[in-house]
Amino acid sequence: MFLSIVLTIQSHSYHRGKFVSSANFFSGGLYSWQHSITDYFGLKEENKRLLEENELLHNQLVALGRDSIAKKHLDTISFNTPYTFTKARIIKNDYSKIDNYILINKGKKDSILPDMGVITDKGIIGIVENTSTNYSRVISILNTNSRINAGLKKSNQYGSLVWNGKDPNIVQLETIPRQAIIREGDTIITHGRSTIFPKGIGIGTIASYTLNQNKSYYLIDVKLFNDMTNIGFVYAIKNQDADEIKSLEKLNYD
Repeated sequence: MFLSIVLTIQSHSYHRGKFVSSANFFSGGLYSWQHSITDYFGLKEENKRLLEENELLHNQLVALGRDSIAKKHLDTISFNTPYTFTKARIIKNDYSKIDNYILINKGKKDSILPDMGVITDKGIIGIVENTSTNYSRVISILNTNSRINAGLKKSNQYGSLVWNGKDPNIVQLETIPRQAIIREGDTIITHGRSTIFPKGIGIGTIASYTLNQNKSYYLIDVKLFNDMTNIGFVYAIKNQDADEIKSLEKLNYD
């Protein structure tokens, strides 16, 4: 949930593709134009969702003692934390392939950079892979190359969030140790062992689980909070301390 913006970060890794054709970005304007036509017919529903989202954000900001910030323009939000949140609109969203990507209408000129997390008010969407001046390509969580640190909300046990390429509503959480006490309906969140996502961003709830072949880890199906087939606006997360943290992680302590 969005309250996670005030919590701390740690470390994790994910697999990221190395090549993006420039044609993806050249076509960004075309996707934007096509999406604008679709937007016209969906404005009523989208505006309702945005009003609900802004109400939620306002209430959370008030709860954090930031009422004056809540009354300002929410295009970019920052607090006394390492994180800033920049609003963007999705202009292309793949979800029916094995390796899906999302195109958003913010890029380098808006300070969007590779390795920034992308979320909605409901939960995570993916990670920025590459940017042009005006657009960015995001590796969706519905991508078999995506690996994101995640775990149980009620404990410090965590594993890797992946996708098996089947159901766009269900992702998989691997390597949760069998010592963990879990049950269907438990909430899964980002666990903050990362310079990408703060701790506590919502992901979904446990739909089912089994033990792996060696009976040492759980294999968990997670039902997503987000409907990945119906996403309009997102927030890109920038960790201002990411470079400092990464430089310390590279130090040789031997």
